[in-house]
Amino acid sequence: MFESIINPIFGPLLGLPAFWAVFILAFVIALLITFVYKWMTDQHLMKSLKEEIKGFQKQMKEFKSDPKKVMAIQKRAMETNMKYMMHSMKPTLITFIPIIIIFGWMHANLAFEPIMPGEEFMTTLVLNEGVSGDVNLIVSPEIEFLSDAKQEIKEGKAAWKLKGEGGDYILEYQVDDRAYTKELLITDEQAYRKPVKAIKDDKVREIKINNEKTVPLSIFGWKIGWLGTYIIFSLIFSITLRKILKLH
Repeated sequence: MFESIINPIFGPLLGLPAFWAVFILAFVIALLITFVYKWMTDQHLMKSLKEEIKGFQKQMKEFKSDPKKVMAIQKRAMETNMKYMMHSMKPTLITFIPIIIIFGWMHANLAFEPIMPGEEFMTTLVLNEGVSGDVNLIVSPEIEFLSDAKQEIKEGKAAWKLKGEGGDYILEYQVDDRAYTKELLITDEQAYRKPVKAIKDDKVREIKINNEKTVPLSIFGWKIGWLGTYIIFSLIFSITLRKILKLH
């Protein structure tokens, strides 16, 4: 729905390694959130409320031996904290929808590696319990079978190994008298079709193509996907920008 707007803006990032694409997007989103927060909030009021909250915390420590006094201070602290949260929520609500749209675009374009021309890959048909027999896979002439076209259902699955030339294809899986289809994109660009297609009828549960998940960041052997990488960069950028702009 929003691809025609987002693709011209962020599309060029797909030519970069996933690390840099996520890095730049995390910075752009953090910058957007920070400036909207600065523009939508009264920083003098926010500073005042923050100082009040700190003051209440100090008072609660001083009067910790007097439970009634502490409860009275705690009530005032909660009221002040609620005011602070209400003011900070306004910019969050403004940026929520645009950020969700950008997140959707990132998941659709950066979550998986593409199937490259000539690269071997697997496709799997996941069936419901009790379904048995053979499944026949029909493909375009540009796609080569590295396993038999007809596969026996084993442990609720039928799987094929394939490779092919670059292009957009439709794979057809024949189960008894029914046919199920799955889109496949083979390309050397950062693009792919949704790897998992849910079916959920009385025979087939889902169809999968084994696009590898992207790993933009690896720390001491810990392989971090696009979302984890985004969260790390986003926290770093948000904290840094808030300190630079002295936001409360």
